[in-house]
Formats: sequence, C-alpha cells, structure tokens
Amino acid sequence: MPEFDPRDRSNYELGELELADLHPDPLRQLENWLADVRAAGVKEPSAFCLSTANEAAQPNGRIVLCRGMDVRGIVFFTNYESVKGEELAVNPRAAATFWWGDLERQVRLQGTVSRVSVSESDAYFAGRPVASQIASTVSPQSQVISSRQELEDAIARSEPGPRPEHWGGFRLTPHQVEFWQGRPARVHDRFCYRLVNETWVIERLAP
Repeated sequence: MPEFDPRDRSNYELGELELADLHPDPLRQLENWLADVRAAGVKEPSAFCLSTANEAAQPNGRIVLCRGMDVRGIVFFTNYESVKGEELAVNPRAAATFWWGDLERQVRLQGTVSRVSVSESDAYFAGRPVASQIASTVSPQSQVISSRQELEDAIARSEPGPRPEHWGGFRLTPHQVEFWQGRPARVHDRFCYRLVNETWVIERLAP
C-alpha cells in the first residue's frame, strides 16, 4: 500500500472571500465563479460530482456536466434508466460539488431534483453532436455488456433519430449552497447560503 506523507499538501494562497464579495443569490454567485473558471482556462469548468442515494441510503457519486443554470437551479442530462436516474426516482434529493483546484475554490449545493420539461430535453438533445445523440440512444447506461465491441457494433448500426424517452434532463433546485475559498494554513473562507422562508440567508462557517 502507498504511504501518504502528511507534509504532502498545497498551501492555498490565490485568493480570499468576504461577505461583501458575494451576490445575494447563490446561483448568480455560482455564475460569477463559473465565469472566472472559464476565463482561467480550466478544463471542463462545468464538471461537478453529483451525489445521490438509493432507497437503502447508500450514497453514490459520479462526475457529470452542468448543462444549464437559471433561478430554479442547475441542469444536467443523463439516461433516466441509469443508476443515478433510478436513485433519483426513489430519492429525489442530491448534492453537487464543484471543485476548481486551479483557483482553489469549491462550491457545494444540496437540494431536490426533478426532471426538466420535455421541450427542454428535446432542445438540448437536438443540439448535441450526432455521434453523441446516437451513443445516448444506444448505450444501456450502467448495465452489464459483454464487450466494448458489442457497444460499438450497435452504435455503427444506428442512425440519428429523435430523443429517446429514456434520456433527458434533471434540475437540482438547491436549498443550501456553500462557497469555499482556500486560504493559507487551512484557515479557509466558507460562506453558506440557506433558504429560510424563501429568502437566502448567508452565514460564515468556520473552516
């Protein structure tokens, strides 16, 4: 087993975060930070870890891409019959964690999840590259397959078509959002937005 040196760590010194820096709406603040990340040239700036849990409360996490954002929350797309789709069907709550090491920043969201409208899913699917449309239609996501060749053969036999009913979007509507900025000596800046009576309350948290 590899040994881990407790001295093997980075000292975060790139920035700081104060209450005055924050937008009153956490989703607008997230948009601002995403703009910073894109300007910095970070690869896959919209990638986040989506954490779900099944009916037995077993947590599960995976990296997905944020493909939309508005006042209602953040949007991602997937196969509804995948593991995450099935878990969200029985437990429509999730957490999202964005991590941008190049800027020493993290954002965490907790909230409820629901399917986006059929028109939203149709519009997004139509705008995807044709190869991605076919792959999403053919791949039995999360299911056991005999080989990669089996999947590639099925894709090769397929042609573009309308969005399949088993594929579409979800929206995570947060009730809590935390912004984290790394600081020296692990004395990080953390601010948590909590939705109280439909109003966002912002509080500083100890690191």
